[in-house]
Amino acid sequence: MKIRIFLAYSLLSIVGGSAYATTYPLPANSGDTVVMQYPDGVALTQAEQDETLLDVARRFLLGQTEVVRINPDMDRWRIKKGEIVRLPNKRILPDTPHKGITLNISEYRMYVYPPDQPGTVMSFAHGIGRQDWKTPLGQTKVARKIKDPSWHPPESIRREHAAMGDPLPVVVPPGPHNPLGAYALYLALPGEYRIHGTDIDKIYGIGMQITHGCVRMYPEDIEKLYNVTPVGTPVYIVKQPIKVGWLDNMLYIEAHPDLEGEEMSQDERYAVALNLIQKANNNELPEFDQKVLNEVLAKLDGEPIAIYERLPPIEETLDLQPAEPLSVQQTPAKPMVPQASASMEQAANQNQRNRQGSAGGYYRGF
Repeated sequence: MKIRIFLAYSLLSIVGGSAYATTYPLPANSGDTVVMQYPDGVALTQAEQDETLLDVARRFLLGQTEVVRINPDMDRWRIKKGEIVRLPNKRILPDTPHKGITLNISEYRMYVYPPDQPGTVMSFAHGIGRQDWKTPLGQTKVARKIKDPSWHPPESIRREHAAMGDPLPVVVPPGPHNPLGAYALYLALPGEYRIHGTDIDKIYGIGMQITHGCVRMYPEDIEKLYNVTPVGTPVYIVKQPIKVGWLDNMLYIEAHPDLEGEEMSQDERYAVALNLIQKANNNELPEFDQKVLNEVLAKLDGEPIAIYERLPPIEETLDLQPAEPLSVQQTPAKPMVPQASASMEQAANQNQRNRQGSAGGYYRGF
């Protein structure tokens, strides 16, 4: 029998070019929900000139917030030519049906399951509603699509702009300064909520809490979404700041900060995380790495991190060949030793007493 050793190593993938692929193959195992672009790697890019993290986000069609969070030690306004910038690589799919469109507003990111490309998922950055103009949650559908839409600002928005000395016309025609951009998907919701493009004046607002409730996308991304999304496509709008998922017998957790105007305590985050871990592991709480969980819930940088490795099915572990010796780059990781805080232990005990509680986190209907 082969002795299984958990190996800790990273392969660095230097990414160049001006477009960041948004289509991921779904995992080979049907129960896995972690997708990645560069297997077993960390995606990096080198600044082509003196620029900002906002420029890097625009070049790779990423949200401003996610690029800033994954590079916490960099000045977002000053990246020197030649500096190495980290890019997101792994993502955990939200806990929704793998069809249609899912908007997880907690991560400013959309997941699209194109009907003509089975076995794949597309992921796009987007902006969401401000604290006082929240994007609604729940299930809806694409009611209609319009290319080169005109914008009829609601009276409430016209009053807001007038108070700021920026009066709006009754109708904004199609063009580069139209806030809806070149494409708009209208949702079957009261209030004219749309998934739409952006004008040239707000291009750097993608990946932020900045709209009047609509979902704003890069011009390239909304065009692609428009072309692959038929009318009637289901749309799930959820708020899942903590996600858990499997990939090749490794359990990952991903955590994002609270939205503006919301505040979750650390104990509440622990409780949500433990519920999701238990739910993902057949309603049994495994002996996961609690020190890593503490770090993930403290950083809130949106990066999926492995916290537990389960034994694969027995047919995968039988191997008559001797295990290959470890190379210099492949060194055994330290064993996962639980290092729970008092609040973690209390939350774990509570979850063991109440395993039938809801683990869905933040998904709800209208």
